[in-house]
Amino acid sequence: MKRTIITIAAVGLVAVPAVQAAKPAPRNITIGPNTATVKFGGTATLSGKLTGNNNGGRPVTLESDPSPFDGNFSNAGSTTTNTTGDWTFAAKPTQNTRYRARSGSAESKAIDVNVRPAISLKVSDRTPAAGTRVRFSGRLCPQHDGTAVALQRRVGTKWRTVRSVVLKDIPASTCSSYAKRVRVRRDSAWRVHFNGDANYVAGNSRVRRINVH
Repeated sequence: MKRTIITIAAVGLVAVPAVQAAKPAPRNITIGPNTATVKFGGTATLSGKLTGNNNGGRPVTLESDPSPFDGNFSNAGSTTTNTTGDWTFAAKPTQNTRYRARSGSAESKAIDVNVRPAISLKVSDRTPAAGTRVRFSGRLCPQHDGTAVALQRRVGTKWRTVRSVVLKDIPASTCSSYAKRVRVRRDSAWRVHFNGDANYVAGNSRVRRINVH
């Protein structure tokens, strides 16, 4: 009878290390954007890594908090880690947005992706006679009706504001428009500048050159 009791106890002692050797769940998750700023309508690639054991094939939830960043995060989508715990996610923010990632009990730090408006610029004549009034026009998306943008000319290495132009509504559109006529007397480079606000960072249109003849 004593031998039987000793044998059972020995079996119990052998089983304990097997339970202790079980791999722990992943403990940490990182996140980072491929760019700090995207143009409105563009995409930012978020990526990171889930560290620890059993980190392959794990679900990752992305959460977002659009400006003004009140800490109220909501679900922005999901993805899955690869065999080494790495993950990627294509985000398309419509305004400055804060993101974080979760997987199980692991939560990443929060990172920001800023959005600058998409600004177009057209000129009515790129080769006008000296003193001709040239029409500068374009759009800013998303809509910012009533906001002023700056029509600027490059002077040396700096940009100087020539006119301030108020954006106007475009019916049935999510963009705003602007137009201004300016007398051009010499060869010059021009752009339209948006100062930025609570939801969008500053941005510029493409530079347009005018060659006077």
